[in-house]
Amino acid sequence: MNLTNRNLSIDVLRGLTIALMIIVNTPGSYATTYAPLLHADWHGFTPTDWVFPTFLFVMGNSMSFSFSKSQLEENGPFLKKVLFRALVIFLIGYILFWFPFMKYNADGILIAKPFESTRIFGVLQRIAVTYLCASLLIRYLSPKGVLWFSIAALIGYRLILAMFGDLTLEGNAALKLDLLILGDSHMYHGEGIAFDPEGILSTLPAIVNVLAGYWAGLFINRKGASYETVAHLLVAGVILVFLGLWWDLFFPINKKLWTSSYVVYTVGIDLMVLSVLLYLIDIHKIKNWTYFFEVLGRNPLFIYVLSEVIVILWFFFRVGDQPLYSWIFQHLFQPWAGNYFGSFVFAITVLLICWTVGWILDKRKIYIKI
Repeated sequence: MNLTNRNLSIDVLRGLTIALMIIVNTPGSYATTYAPLLHADWHGFTPTDWVFPTFLFVMGNSMSFSFSKSQLEENGPFLKKVLFRALVIFLIGYILFWFPFMKYNADGILIAKPFESTRIFGVLQRIAVTYLCASLLIRYLSPKGVLWFSIAALIGYRLILAMFGDLTLEGNAALKLDLLILGDSHMYHGEGIAFDPEGILSTLPAIVNVLAGYWAGLFINRKGASYETVAHLLVAGVILVFLGLWWDLFFPINKKLWTSSYVVYTVGIDLMVLSVLLYLIDIHKIKNWTYFFEVLGRNPLFIYVLSEVIVILWFFFRVGDQPLYSWIFQHLFQPWAGNYFGSFVFAITVLLICWTVGWILDKRKIYIKI
């Protein structure tokens, strides 16, 4: 498999995850969003719950190719590169929660947004931390050591949750650790209480999603695109899906807790989807549908950040007494498309705006690596 085809399959899967991330994050109204585009309330799984771990998996895919070039680097340059990249991604994620550094108080007056109320962890921060941890593990452990770490992380996470709490929203160990270290005001409050689905402890099993993607990428790189490769990935995916469903009986699949069964289950789905993409793109050369996702996959983090900035600014600026975001949905989409379909079309519109920016960058061969 040559470099172009190899990267194309990864770009498409990465682009697909970015597209879905934008769609699920930007409905016209969460109150009128189709059920598959919402996360499971607690235990359980929806298509939306597949998106974020898949981005981590694809990041691992990419690392399997880029790290082959960095093996010749000395430790100093390597550490500097991965630490800098992780820090930049983390800070961008943090600044997005603080941006635009102003907010409206109860009287509708603009005031400074205090540091004391800013969320510290989030999607980009989890990407940064898992990238850094996976990079160090891959660099300094043997392949067998990485495998043993992955097994220990999944089993150990289950034991920690069992020893220091339960699996409820209010009583889990991940919440207790975040409250202890971060504090209530620096956590996500979308669940009705302070609880961060991208908090400290649940990052441990999330690292395994990245490592699984790395191993899948290595396997593809070494074996090439063939029917045998597709079959191996597909069979491995099916086995992991059933293993995840079996583990769900004892340790429920839960995206917000990022349970170990959730990791195994989503990695299984990722392997199956990747095998299909290899079959279509690399073996049968069916590529007439891929360009839309290639555009998103070539500047993934930039496009994701752009979508977040758009949403933040649309919520910040107001038309009368309501956010511009709500005004656009209620006046430009809801009247002709209705509540649910209008909410979906609104999200597609945000995606297309971001895609257009990505298309302009791609045509000019501008690739912003974050």
